Amino acid sequence: MPPARKRARSYDPAKTRAVVFAQLGTVREAVRGLGPGQLALPTRLGDWTVRDLIAHIGMAVTAVHRALDRPAPPKQDVRVAEWPFATAAAAGAIADFTRNLAADRSDLDAYLTEAEDGLRALLAAHPGSRLLETNAGAMPLDDYLVTRAVELVVHTDDLNAAVPGLEVPYDRQALAAATRLLADALALKAPGGSTEVRVPPYAVVQCVEGPRHTRGTPPNVVETDPLTWIRLATGRLTWADALAGAKVGASGERADIGGLLPVMS
Repeated sequence: MPPARKRARSYDPAKTRAVVFAQLGTVREAVRGLGPGQLALPTRLGDWTVRDLIAHIGMAVTAVHRALDRPAPPKQDVRVAEWPFATAAAAGAIADFTRNLAADRSDLDAYLTEAEDGLRALLAAHPGSRLLETNAGAMPLDDYLVTRAVELVVHTDDLNAAVPGLEVPYDRQALAAATRLLADALALKAPGGSTEVRVPPYAVVQCVEGPRHTRGTPPNVVETDPLTWIRLATGRLTWADALAGAKVGASGERADIGGLLPVMS
């Protein structure tokens, strides 16, 4: 018999909404005092500056606004853990939108404030079950908000890497959501049970075809911390560099998952 399909992970809608606003709030507070020189700094995202990156963070929030402006699709056709696979195809359009937005909106703090206020109003007006047409496919609003938490955590890390001393904090539950969704995406990309990927304290998934582990210590184990995992899963850090820097532990002949990364780009 084929193995039973694993139940998709669920996310508490109230917690998801709270973490989106918590992480957005910490970003707003941190970037409010950045000067022109800091806003002009390069980032690890191609030719984007810090100004472009902040504009993109606001755009990731207002993506909910744009999706709710469109008619609801007839049925859900994608799981939230599949969302990371769709980001690469939209990268060009997103980059153009971001640069135009950064050029048009001189007051980034006002833009982020508008994005937050608008999102609060929309969430008060629409049920979490409302289906949205997203770049990945049709999914409920509550699921799409989990992807917004991922975007906020990933780009908070980008900001911290770009601006020395900025140190924007990570909301613990937002970090947990990003870790779990990206781990689940890996399990979808490489289904199986021969390798266990551990990202304590937030996620454990089994993946990669081969002999399935059932008892005791798995023969193939990958373990790392949440931020390292997020950087690996999004292409901010290569597998080789993570191993060389002792940022990840890998044991067993099927523990080399470098060829499966990134899962989102």
